[in-house]
Amino acid sequence: MEQLIECVPNFSEGRNPEIIKQITAEIEAVTGVRLLNVDPGKATNRTVVTFVGTPQAVIDAAFMAIKKAGEVIDMRAHTGEHPRMGATDVCPLIPIAGITMEETAVWAQRLAKRVGTELQLPVYLYEAAQPDKTRSNLSVIRAGEYEGFFKKITRPEWKPDFGPAEFDARRGGTVIGARDFLVAYNVNLNTTSTRRANAVAFDVREAGRVIKEGEKSIQVPGSLKSVKAIGWFIEEYGVAQISMNLTNIQVTPVHIAFDEVCRKAAERGIRVTGSELVGLIPLQAMLDAGRYFLEKQQRSTGVGEKELIRIAILSMGLDELGPFIPEERIIEYQLRNAADEKLVKMPLRDFADETASESPAPGGGSISAYVGALGVSLATMVANLSAHKKGWDDRWREFSDWAQKGQEYKDELIRLVDADTRAFNAIMTAFGLPKGTPEEKATRGRAIGEATKMAIEIPLRVMEVASASLGLVRAMADTGNPNSVSDAGVGALCVRAAVLGAFMNVCINAAGYDDKAFVDEVLEKGRAIQEKTIRAEVEILTIVNKKIGV
Repeated sequence: MEQLIECVPNFSEGRNPEIIKQITAEIEAVTGVRLLNVDPGKATNRTVVTFVGTPQAVIDAAFMAIKKAGEVIDMRAHTGEHPRMGATDVCPLIPIAGITMEETAVWAQRLAKRVGTELQLPVYLYEAAQPDKTRSNLSVIRAGEYEGFFKKITRPEWKPDFGPAEFDARRGGTVIGARDFLVAYNVNLNTTSTRRANAVAFDVREAGRVIKEGEKSIQVPGSLKSVKAIGWFIEEYGVAQISMNLTNIQVTPVHIAFDEVCRKAAERGIRVTGSELVGLIPLQAMLDAGRYFLEKQQRSTGVGEKELIRIAILSMGLDELGPFIPEERIIEYQLRNAADEKLVKMPLRDFADETASESPAPGGGSISAYVGALGVSLATMVANLSAHKKGWDDRWREFSDWAQKGQEYKDELIRLVDADTRAFNAIMTAFGLPKGTPEEKATRGRAIGEATKMAIEIPLRVMEVASASLGLVRAMADTGNPNSVSDAGVGALCVRAAVLGAFMNVCINAAGYDDKAFVDEVLEKGRAIQEKTIRAEVEILTIVNKKIGV
């Protein structure tokens, strides 16, 4: 797997688009990185930039951006609501794929050393990149901010990790580190009071607040773990906000943070009106939020990905201050390759026309996967209709669970539509490789073998997923909404066609593969799945025909 690192530098400029563009242009000029998001804030006078790439490319891009920021931003004239200490206030690296946190920390240290040495800029390490855990917390490092930095840097305990121990009035200092994925998230309030917003922030943030009991100061923790929060007033929107950093969304997800702020604000007579995301968010966080709010309504969570995201946006008011465009704000959507979804993104008529054309792909494997997806979708529809059927309120969760399972089957089968065609194309590409020398012949042979194996494994996976979905189909035929039992029956027919069709593709591709032991194992497994599917389909159709009187 290719190593990928995400970098999310925060620059102390959010009002001048020309300055921001000069900085991001440095990032875009580096080969091997992809600029995902640029999120400026006028009130904070800060821009959060997100880009991703291979480690060395990310380090090169970050270095050039930090250098440019120091040239075009003058901290002597900077004001803004957000805490800051330099032109590039903070530059975290986040492991995305194929790389550990420890390895990412090493890359952060390399970047910090390069910035300190070549740019002569004071640099502090934080989080996983900082060996001294007494100074690894960003808020502790940044305490005093830019205005207090000229005194702080002269103290021995705050000597920078890299670069000169001298105050740079124009550029300030910067903090570079490695951390887990962090979600920057603001909740909007129907008040203009920073003091009241701060009171709510102290209620929820893990650090809580300090209270006096006589001569003693006692730290009273807030209600949310792995949450940092402050209150501020955003003049641009005319509202106060709770500004939060969710440092571990496995511990405190976005939807839990939102609901808890709603609860604590209401206790103080304040109403939450919406929220905003700063930067990007993982897809799973949005899906979990959608399911959470549907469950609160006792509605089925077995709806499609697009609908779950819509419910999350609607429930948390993520579009109150501006449009929330999932394709721009969800990290997986930014990283996905359009070529991987060429077929399933086609309109239905175009897909049929492409299948009917003289092109050999999409062929039977892709069509089998798609037919299976349609069959599962019908059963999932029955589950959702059953979950919302009048008089069946006590069974909504049972059918919701079935519908959610159906969505999982459907999504994987949809993914396999394009995967099967890519496998076929890989075989064609391998056969087209040169074979003029022994080395070229060997390379070509290996490529053909690898592509053929993939072309066997993908339809086999179609068989496995489609056959597994018959448990859902049968349950819906047996216990689902009786008005939709015929839909369950059609679903069973589609799933059977998917399994038998995919097995034909397994067999034809296996005929050209040299590993006899692998082929024998695959064919034995395929036959077993096929026989099991045929039996299950007969049982389901018996149930369906009995109910419809055939």
